[in-house]
Amino acid sequence: MPQSTIAVTPSAYTYPLLIKQLLHSARATAGEREIVYRDQARYTYRQFFERIGKLANALRTLGIGEGDTVAVMDWDSHRYLEAFFAVPMMGAVLQTVNVRLSPEQILYTLNHAKADIVLVNAEFIPMLAIIREQLETVKQFVLISDDGATMSSFKVPYAGEYEALLAAAPGHYDFPDLDENTRATTFYTTGTTGLPKGVYFSHRQLVLHTLGAAAMLGSAASQGRLHRDDVYMPITPMFHVHAWGLPYVATMLGLKQVYPGRYMPDSLLQLIAAEGVTFSHCVPTILHMLLSSKAGEGVDLSRCKMIIGGAAFPKGLAAAALARGMDVFTGYGMSETCPLLTIAHVREAMPDVDAQAAERIKTGYSLPLVDLRTVDAEMIDAARDGKDSGEIVVRAPWLTQGYLHNPQASEDLWAGGYLHTGDIGVIDPRGMLTVTDRLKDVIKTGGEWVSSLELESIISQHPAVNEVAVIGIKDDKWGERPLAMIVLKADHSATADEIKAHVKHFADEGHISKFAIPEAVRFVESLARTSVGKLNKKAMREQLAG
Repeated sequence: MPQSTIAVTPSAYTYPLLIKQLLHSARATAGEREIVYRDQARYTYRQFFERIGKLANALRTLGIGEGDTVAVMDWDSHRYLEAFFAVPMMGAVLQTVNVRLSPEQILYTLNHAKADIVLVNAEFIPMLAIIREQLETVKQFVLISDDGATMSSFKVPYAGEYEALLAAAPGHYDFPDLDENTRATTFYTTGTTGLPKGVYFSHRQLVLHTLGAAAMLGSAASQGRLHRDDVYMPITPMFHVHAWGLPYVATMLGLKQVYPGRYMPDSLLQLIAAEGVTFSHCVPTILHMLLSSKAGEGVDLSRCKMIIGGAAFPKGLAAAALARGMDVFTGYGMSETCPLLTIAHVREAMPDVDAQAAERIKTGYSLPLVDLRTVDAEMIDAARDGKDSGEIVVRAPWLTQGYLHNPQASEDLWAGGYLHTGDIGVIDPRGMLTVTDRLKDVIKTGGEWVSSLELESIISQHPAVNEVAVIGIKDDKWGERPLAMIVLKADHSATADEIKAHVKHFADEGHISKFAIPEAVRFVESLARTSVGKLNKKAMREQLAG
C-alpha cells in the first residue's frame, strides 16, 4: 500500500531542534535560580539569558557570523556555559579546546578546525604566545581574566576583554531559526596514537542527547535520579564532550549550577559543602582524589550523586565511595557518541554493599533511542547471556557522523552502518552491558582472553592498593602475560607475592582465569594518564619497552 504523508499547514511552526529551544522552560520558571563560578561570580538565570545575548552581540561586532568558528580556552566557568549557548545559537561553531594538550597539538586543532577567533583565559597566554605566529586562520583574540588583568599586560594583541565587551553590548539578540542539522560544536579526541581527530555535532544531535540523558536520569526511582531541585557541578572538563552534555541538561531543567574553574580537590570539596552540590560526574582519578583529600574528611558527601566514566570504575573505589554515603554509578560513552550511551542504575534490591558496588561498576543500561549491540568480526550478534563477548557497536541519533576533514577514518568508524566503539563487552539477559576491555588492551594469554579491566578491579580491592593498571607483556610461551603496576596507599605495604595470592583467591573461586594471575607486579609512584585523566597504557608499554 502507498505510504501517506502528513499534511503541512503553511503557517504551522515546524519547530527545528535547536539549542535555543532548550532555554524555554528555564526562562519561564527558573529566572531567579543561581549560576555560581567559584567564589568570584554569582548571578541568576535571568542575567544568564541576558549575557548570552550580550556575548552574541559582542561576537557579531567582532565580525563573527554563521559558519565561523569560535574557539574557547578556559577552565570550567560561567563564561564557558555562556559560550555553550550563544555561539551555536547565532549559527557559529563552538570549538572547545583541550587546554591540557601540548602547544603543538593545540596549534594543530585550531588550524584543523579553521578557528576564526579565540576566547582565551589569561592563564593560557604563555602557551598561546608560543604558537601565535603559526596560527593559519585565527584573526582575533578575546581575553578572559579572573583578576582584572588588562590587555596591556600581555604582548598578544586582543580585540577586547570578555567582561568589557559584554558590558558594552546590548542584551537582546534575535537568534535565528537555523537548519537543525547545522554544525554546533567541534572538539578533538584525546587518543593515545596519532594526531587528535575532530569530532562534530549538530544542533539536532545535541538537543536529542540532552533529552535522552534527561529522560534516563529522570526515570530512575531514586538511585541516580536527577531532578529539578538538584544542584549541579561538573567535574569533567567542559572542553571534553561538552562536559558529557550535562550542562545542557542542567540548564534545560533550570537547576542551580556551580562551576569550579580549575579542578583542585580541596576547592571542589569546599564548593560541594558551601553550595550544596548534589549531582556531578567525573573520572575515577578525580573521585579517588576527593575521597583521599584530608580537607574532605569532614565534608558530608551523602547527598552527592555522581556518574563515573571515562575509564574503568574499580570495585574498591566504588566501595570506598559507598562507605562515605555517595551514590556513585557508571556512565559510558566516548567522544564520538556525544557521549552518553548507558547508565548503570541499580534496578534490583542488592543484598549488601559488595553486591551494590559490583552492580554500580557495570557499564549500564542503554539510554532511550540507543541501539546497542555486541558483535563478532562479521557483525553477528553475541548471545545476551552475560558471557558471550563481542565488540560494542551502536546507533543513536546523537552520534557523530564522522571525523572532521577525515573521510577514511569516518568510514572505518561507521563500518557496516554502526559506530564501532573499539570496546569489548557482554550483555546479560536484563540488558545490562559490561565493558570487559578495549580491543587493544585485552590480554591474550594461554589461549584465553583476560580482561585487564576485570583484573584491575580485583587488585583494587586489596587493602594496600591505592591505584592499579594492568597491561600485557610479551611472553614466548603464553603469547602475553599480565603485568600489574600498583600505587600503594600511604602508610601501607604489600609484596608482589601478596598481590598474586590475592588474585589467586579470586581465580580459585572461579571469578577469573588462572592465567590472570600477574606474571609480574611493579610498585610505582604514579600511573601515566592522558590529558583527560584516563590511564595511558600505550605510554606505560613504551616506558617498559624503554
